[in-house]
Amino acid sequence: MSFLLHTALTGLTSTQAQERRIAEGYNELPNAGPRGMANTIFEVVREPMFLLLIAAGCIYLGLGDLREALMLLFFVGMVMGITIYQERKTENVLQALRDLTSPRALVIRDGEKQRIAGRDVVRDDIVLLAEGDRVPADALLLVCNGLQVDESLLTGESVPVRKTAGESEVASHPGGDDLSQVYSGTLIVQGQGIARVTATGAHTEIGKIGKSLQTLHAESSPLQQQTRRMMWSFAIIGASLSVAVVVLYGATRGAWLDALLVGITLAMSLLPQEFLVVLTVFLALGAWRISRNNVLTRHIPALETLGSATLLCADKTGTITENRMTVTQLVTREGVLSIDPVTLQALPEDFHELVEFSVLASMVDPFDPMEKAFRQLASDYLTGTEHLHDDWTLAHQYQLTRDMLAMSHVWKATQRDEYVVAAKGAPEAIIDLCHLPDAECAALTAQANQLADQGLRVLAVAKASFSGGAWPPQQHDFPFTFLGMIALADPVRARVPEAIRLAQRAGIRVAMITGDYAGTAQAVAQQAGIDLAGGILTGPEIEQLSSIELQARLKTTRVFARVAPEQKLRLVQAFQANGEIVAMTGDGVNDAPALKAAHIGIAMGGRGTDVAREAAALVLLDDDFATIVDAIRLGRRVFDNLRKAMAFILAVHVPIAGMVLLPLLFGMPLVFMPVHIVFLELIIDPVCAFVFEAEPEERGIMDRPPRNPRVPLFGIRTLLLSLLQGMTVFLAVAAIYAIALQRGQGEAEARTLAFTTLVLGNLWLILANRSWSRTLLASLRTPNPALWWVIGGTLAFLALVLYTPGLRDLFKFALLHPNDILLCFAVSGTGILWFELLKLVRKRSYAEA
Repeated sequence: MSFLLHTALTGLTSTQAQERRIAEGYNELPNAGPRGMANTIFEVVREPMFLLLIAAGCIYLGLGDLREALMLLFFVGMVMGITIYQERKTENVLQALRDLTSPRALVIRDGEKQRIAGRDVVRDDIVLLAEGDRVPADALLLVCNGLQVDESLLTGESVPVRKTAGESEVASHPGGDDLSQVYSGTLIVQGQGIARVTATGAHTEIGKIGKSLQTLHAESSPLQQQTRRMMWSFAIIGASLSVAVVVLYGATRGAWLDALLVGITLAMSLLPQEFLVVLTVFLALGAWRISRNNVLTRHIPALETLGSATLLCADKTGTITENRMTVTQLVTREGVLSIDPVTLQALPEDFHELVEFSVLASMVDPFDPMEKAFRQLASDYLTGTEHLHDDWTLAHQYQLTRDMLAMSHVWKATQRDEYVVAAKGAPEAIIDLCHLPDAECAALTAQANQLADQGLRVLAVAKASFSGGAWPPQQHDFPFTFLGMIALADPVRARVPEAIRLAQRAGIRVAMITGDYAGTAQAVAQQAGIDLAGGILTGPEIEQLSSIELQARLKTTRVFARVAPEQKLRLVQAFQANGEIVAMTGDGVNDAPALKAAHIGIAMGGRGTDVAREAAALVLLDDDFATIVDAIRLGRRVFDNLRKAMAFILAVHVPIAGMVLLPLLFGMPLVFMPVHIVFLELIIDPVCAFVFEAEPEERGIMDRPPRNPRVPLFGIRTLLLSLLQGMTVFLAVAAIYAIALQRGQGEAEARTLAFTTLVLGNLWLILANRSWSRTLLASLRTPNPALWWVIGGTLAFLALVLYTPGLRDLFKFALLHPNDILLCFAVSGTGILWFELLKLVRKRSYAEA
């Protein structure tokens, strides 16, 4: 950076910098801070189920029933602990932005170069920039020498842009060549420069993205909203019935204490507290399972929303493509060669010189992705030949300028008396340097345009020799010979086309949003298999459309080019206004607001920035676009199995509530106390979520359209089947209870028989509800290790309650004999016979159809 040291810039004094930092703040985004534990607990306990359970536990304490109160409150504490643990995984988007926007910076302070923390940079600081540096703040270039900057962080474009020095601030946005502004967080890939800081912290371009993230709030998933409404409905019904029962029981029998106990028991039987437990635990297990398929779940409710996604918005760079440049074609006077690493075993001799001089015209240790591609091609095909010159010395260089879009390196060759000159740049610039005939110029220009129309980046290469004394003042003074052109592309990921076909088969439309040019976007879309029938909509065109006009265009358009970050967010919101359930993928800072606003934000875990990962609901750990399809499949499976678990819980509560109401209606002794209900809810119902969560996916899960998130979790058919299952189990339990009393077996024995029958009936319901299309025997052939753990654990707990004296007394049970157990087993199984017959009839009907 010797040319920089000759400038007269002295920068700010330490005192000036300190005063400015006090007045304007540090060069970082304001910290919103994480939610406190108190806020998290408040959000959990304000759910109606928790409020009712806590109230019931407090009433027990007031009544002096310590054991029952402790058991109930333990259940509340367990569920609350699980929920709080998950809620404490807060989003760290702003923290990631601060980390990204605060690199170390080399500044001039008090007339001397100083290396300071990026957060200490202030407005009007003089910053020295060189290859590999991250720009610490938005700044105006005062001096630059061949400066090129990778702005893909903000624009999504994988090709660096060149910069030029400017004398005054001109409002501009990232993207495009020959701008004098550099932006915080971007990467210097070539050249050197001196810049004056114009904006820091939240006032930078990346800071504006951070502020937009603060204004966005993630919505509750449809399932969360449905479950909340359903729980409130049960709460209102349960509370109303409980109050009525307390009044009726106390007025008719005069035992108000017993009436209060009966009311609490009825409330607990009618209020399916385990809905919240199952939803929490089920989705947590789903997140664990999906992580085994390289998808990290940051926002757990996104799992069920993923199964209903109708539109997948994919960022091109780093998502559809690999975010790296590769050489695809070599063009010389001898012909055109397509570069396919799989089929091309050796590089023909006619193309050796073109590759050789493309490397000589590049940096020795390049940052530029195109120069990296040249060096990789040479490494693959020229290793061991005389065309690689690691022993040559770079003697002089001519940087790319606005007037000459080409750069030249002059090398001192070993064992030669002359210098070797290598040039590369825009085809029209290299053609001009070579002073070719008009006819050849026209032919080469047409060929270059044809390659560019395919979405390829095209550079031309030339060579010359020099044996004079003083270096010529300009590149035109060398006698260049045109060697050819090199076409490069950011390749489409190998599995992307098949993944897009699978998504479309599943009824999910795919849209590509990129900051790149329309020609490149069209070429990538064609390779990936994205629908181009609706044309390409560009950022400037989007700017001119009203919200209504944009929504109309989005009904057919699937490819978007030259899109600015704020327009990505607008596109996502317009798609949502059209009724789409939007999944958005991305990997750059520019994607973060759209990732956060989408129903499901999906970030790349490897190439993606911290900001994108923190803003997203899901992170692809392997950066494989095809993994999204696997995630959608798992999302559909999660919802299918969750609906089975919820339907089972609803069915289970019918016999529980029925056995509480039965004595009231017919003047029988009370069957169940709160301790029995707690046992059923704490031991059986939540654990059953493990069984249903582990169920394999149904056949044809990816051959059906996305689930409509507005359709209730319990449709009429699901609701009726669940209630009928519960009613038949209730009839079985009520029958054995009534018969036991009629036979004079006593209240304790009748209660024990009824409770055992109900527990075994629950197990039968689990087996029957594993599949609503396959019979119980057929589903048993499908492996599910969790099933046998649940059945074994439930039976073990039942045995402890029945045959441990202390527990038996707590539950007010009598000792059962083996023949009693067999009777309960047989009677409980009759409750699901009709459901199995229904499966057989439906299966036969489908076969005949």
